[in-house]
This record gives sequence, C-alpha cells and structure tokens, in this order.
Amino acid sequence: MDFKVPAVIILTVVYLYGMLLNVISMRSMKNPVPANVADVYDPETYQKWRKYKGEKSRLAVISETASFVISLLLIVLNVYASFAGFFPKTLFLQMLAVILLGAITDLLLIPFSYYNTMVIEEKYGFNRCSRKTFWLDQLKSFLIGILISVIVGGLLMWIHQALGDLLIVVFAGAMTLLLLAIAFLYPVLSRIFNKFTPLEDGELKEKLTALLERHGYKVRVIQVMDASRRTTKSNAYFSGFGKMKTIVLFDTMLEQMTTDEICAVFAHEMGHGLHRDTLRNQILSFLQMLVIGILAWLTLRTQEIWPAFGFDSVNYGFALILIMSVEFALIAPLFGLLVNYLSRRAEYRADAQAVQEGYGDELISALKKLARENFADLAPSPLLVKLEYSHPTLSQRIDAIKNSNKRLSND
Repeated sequence: MDFKVPAVIILTVVYLYGMLLNVISMRSMKNPVPANVADVYDPETYQKWRKYKGEKSRLAVISETASFVISLLLIVLNVYASFAGFFPKTLFLQMLAVILLGAITDLLLIPFSYYNTMVIEEKYGFNRCSRKTFWLDQLKSFLIGILISVIVGGLLMWIHQALGDLLIVVFAGAMTLLLLAIAFLYPVLSRIFNKFTPLEDGELKEKLTALLERHGYKVRVIQVMDASRRTTKSNAYFSGFGKMKTIVLFDTMLEQMTTDEICAVFAHEMGHGLHRDTLRNQILSFLQMLVIGILAWLTLRTQEIWPAFGFDSVNYGFALILIMSVEFALIAPLFGLLVNYLSRRAEYRADAQAVQEGYGDELISALKKLARENFADLAPSPLLVKLEYSHPTLSQRIDAIKNSNKRLSND
C-alpha cells in the first residue's frame, strides 16, 4: 500500500475543513447583533469591526492555503527524506534533520504573521509592537519550537526503542507530564517575551487578595505584564498549581477597567479553580495524549510507511509530523467537539461564581469591555460556536449571568 496517497487525502480534507470554517465565519458577519450586546459597538465602530474581521479572515484563507501547499509539496516530493540524507545515519540526527526542516519551512509563513501584526493590527489601532520586538519574538518562538520538538521527538524515540509496544501508555503519560511541566514553568517562560512588575499597593490589590483568600487560596504575587508593548488588547490570568496562585494582569486591563470589573474577572477565574476545571482539563489532556500514543504505536509498528516517503527506516521526526499534522489532525475536530462543549459549560459555572461573589453586573460590563477592546464577534454562527468555540458567545453569557442574578435575588 502506498501510504502517501491517504496522507495527501487527509491533508486535503483537513485543509478544506479549515476553509469551510473560514467561510462560515465570514458569512456570520452578516448576522444580526443580539439586543443585549447591541451597545458594545457604536455604528461606526461596528462597521470598522466588519472591515477588520474581513481582512483577518481573508489573510487566514491565504496563509492556511500557503501552509497547505508547502506541507503537500514537502510530503509529495519526499523533501524530508532528501534533506535528512545530508545528515549522519543515526536515529537522533535523522530525527533532528526533519525537525530542523520543519522549523525552517515555518519561516516561510512569517510574512503572513508580519502582515497581520504590522499592517492589519496597526491599521485598526491595536498594534504597539515595534519591528524589533516582532522579529525578536519570531526568533524566540523559532528556537523554543525547535527545543520542544526535539524533546518530544526524543521522548518518542527513547520510549519506543526501550519499551516497544508499551509505547502507548508511557508516551501518553510522559507527554502529559511535559505539558504539566510547561504549565508549571509558564511564569518563568513568559519572561522570555514580557516584563512583569508587582502591582502597587492599594484598593485593587487588597480586593483581589481578599477575594482569593476567602476561598482558601494563597496569593504568591500579583503582577502586571507589559502587554501594551505589543497590543492594546486586554487580558488577565492565574498561574500556579493547587491553592498557591500568581495573578497576572495585562497593563492594558488596568487602563480599561474599574477595580470591581477586574475583581469580577478574577472571581470568574477563581470559579474555575473551585469547580476543579483545571483537573478536568488535565484528564482530557491525558485522554488526548493517549489517543496520540495509540497513533504513535500504529505508525511506528507499520514498517511499510517509511519507504513511501523516501526513508530507508523509521524517522522519529517524520513520525511526529505524520501523527500530529495528518493522523490526529483528521480526528481533532471530533475531539474538539467534546472539549469545547465541556469548556463552554465550565465558563457558565465560572460566571455564576462571579455572581455569587456579588460581581454579576460588574462581570457583564467587564465582558463588554473585553469584547469591545478585543474586537470580538458578537453574532457568530451557532454551528461555528459548537465546532470551534471554547467559550459561549457574549450574548449567551450575559443572559446566563442575568438569570443567575435573578435567582440570587430571589433566594
């Protein structure tokens, strides 16, 4: 059997699915805006949003098409195997050759990222990223991407060589631990790209600390990230495992929101912790890694695969490409349906927690500000929401928050 044919077919199907999502997204721009979010954009800003959305969608179509064509050519013409031929015939160096070529070809897509950041985002007033910062970010991402790929490929090679058919569970466990380690180290890794300063003493710091400590959380530190170096868009997040938390605020959020609105956002985030959503995500992550482990086992035990792509024997770097970009990419939308459904339910629960903390109205105003500042789609296609959205729409969230407010008032 020529395994190249099904690989090409799958790549094409995945690409066409992505194009279908883009078409649905672009058509949803004509959807009427729900009444409860009609005040997010004024008429002039709404027209600006439509132009912005249109330009971003068209760029996505072009960049995804370019990525598809590059991936197709690399596989059809056996470029990976040809490039690996210049390297010594050891398992590690052969794997490294494929990983390096994949990273180098990714550089061909940087112009699309540049156009997105330095042209579209600049045109609509969101970009604050200098050219120097942009290119430094690309270099850092390039090097980190190679490092992570080598670690994952090395794990796959070592586990397969040492344990053979035990690969499935061991590789799934190792990948889960790697993801947990990255999450644990995220506060350190994020310093590669951003600067952090402690939040000044005052009302906001006191309220955030009291909010978390009331539920048994200990606040390690509250930091402000210099997001404004790159964008005007706003966000915030928790980091850390268990009850010890680091709070990170974008400096843009401090500029755009009131103290109680920021507390509302963190009451929501705290709700995720109280409802053990992080633990559920870790379980789902392990299940996903288990599926990838099964795919890895099937791929590596099928010796006929490698000659079809020009290799003399197994190449662990190319195995990663087949597993992630071809095999798992085909079933990822099905897995995403479940993950996104559970995630949307978790968002409703977290919003309800903010209501319980007395921040329901403030959460609504905060979400509207986030939508306005981040140029969110207020009326996406219901089909697109089911297929792709990890969060309910803004309109759905506001309706649910108002219902929670009513129930709380009646109790």
